[in-house]
Amino acid sequence: MMNEHTPITAKLVAALYTEAMLLADEARSYFDSEGQLERAALDPVLRVAYSCESLRVTTRLMHVVSWLLVRKAVAAGEMTEAEGEAPERRLGRAGDTELDSTRLGQLPPRAREIIEASRDLYERVKRLDDQFATEVPLSPARALLGRLERSF
Repeated sequence: MMNEHTPITAKLVAALYTEAMLLADEARSYFDSEGQLERAALDPVLRVAYSCESLRVTTRLMHVVSWLLVRKAVAAGEMTEAEGEAPERRLGRAGDTELDSTRLGQLPPRAREIIEASRDLYERVKRLDDQFATEVPLSPARALLGRLERSF
């Protein structure tokens, strides 16, 4: 079971994992078929931006899936909480380079939807991962509040 310094539950991890896998499948399907046709219609600079963003989507999603698998392993008792919180098992950096909003707005609508969805998912998981950066334990009141929140 998850320790008291984090509100991450097995149910949350399972929901995020399902979302990540569905989005990964959706992205793969789009970028391998319809997206190729849409990419070909772009000017050369936008084709490069499009290709870079498709790689960033894949990278973001693989980092998220990897992190979620670690959380599943911790919840299943396959690794200790300390092993799961080790620096090499934290969420990888995948969202640092942003495409400027002008170029993003010029990409095909479906590509933009997938890019934004991957950014959103990555940022939500990053907020969860950031909780492991602090070594300060929660106060007893915060710990109780966290247990109550996980109960509902």
